[in-house]
Amino acid sequence: MTNLTTKDVWALTRLLTGEELACKKARLYANTLTDMALAQEMENVARAHSARFAALCTLLGGQE
Repeated sequence: MTNLTTKDVWALTRLLTGEELACKKARLYANTLTDMALAQEMENVARAHSARFAALCTLLGGQE
């Protein structure tokens, strides 16, 4: 793990919160949309947010 400052950890934590919320919202939309093309696109968006969340966790040295 790299040496992160308190400010770095704070910023990464805020980013993690945002990515988690965006992922949850996209999954909710994917599950409620009746247009299958839009639902699939929302699932793709959710996967992208999930991948960024995992990358940020790696930067913090934590587990998903």
